[in-house]
Amino acid sequence: MAEHLHFDAAGKESFRALAGRHPVFFLDYDGTLTPIVSRPEDAVLDAGMRQVLERLAERHPVAVVSGRDRRDVEQRVGVEGIYYAGSHGFDIAGPAAEVTFEAAEHVIPIVEAVTRRLEAELAGIEGAQVEPKRFTVAVHYRRAAPRDVPRMEAIVDRLVAEHPELRKAGGKKVWEIRPALDWDKGRAVEWILRVMIGEMGLDPEAVVPTYVGDDETDEDAFRAVAAHDPPGIGILVTPTPVPTAARFTLRDPDEVRKLLEWLTGL
Repeated sequence: MAEHLHFDAAGKESFRALAGRHPVFFLDYDGTLTPIVSRPEDAVLDAGMRQVLERLAERHPVAVVSGRDRRDVEQRVGVEGIYYAGSHGFDIAGPAAEVTFEAAEHVIPIVEAVTRRLEAELAGIEGAQVEPKRFTVAVHYRRAAPRDVPRMEAIVDRLVAEHPELRKAGGKKVWEIRPALDWDKGRAVEWILRVMIGEMGLDPEAVVPTYVGDDETDEDAFRAVAAHDPPGIGILVTPTPVPTAARFTLRDPDEVRKLLEWLTGL
């Protein structure tokens, strides 16, 4: 079980170990930089958090890694000079490079077709929400009645079963339909790190990644930073203890802000 990160001498000591190295920060968006909300379009980054991110980016390499469409999260964060990875890493852009996972390009029309069918078949279920993205599509059931959730999931499962190019992943009151490829947030973090090392001239042996996220899709990234040499730091944002590959936990985005403020010297 991960240890809750307290902002006392003991907690801060874990980050003092980054002194003399090259810290690199990877941050999820929903539930990490912004609170979880009923509608994904209502997750707005407040000005205070944006200011802290700007200060952090002045000092260290930063990437935002999200399940959202890359252009969507880039617009919502609005901080220049950092990397943005959308659709769980299938679409990445930053100051030094831009890449889409080419092996997933052929899936785009399939995802679009499935999105249309989801919108049609879920239209009669109150609270069901379909969120289209470039490489993936999300079905949110946070606002749906509990009695309707099994029927919604049956529709999702049937459509995924009809398309072997796709797979279903879970999240907080959401199902993600994504390409059935060996790529996830962890692989995206590893790719971005390699680009940063090459483009910024960082010493590979001194790079230490820190990843902050709140959902099961972030577990791949926690494992990736833990396996890095030297090992990085994974931080799960959760109000209650849960099994995780992260090393530490924070309770909510307010505590994430506290951490970033301390790291930027605010």
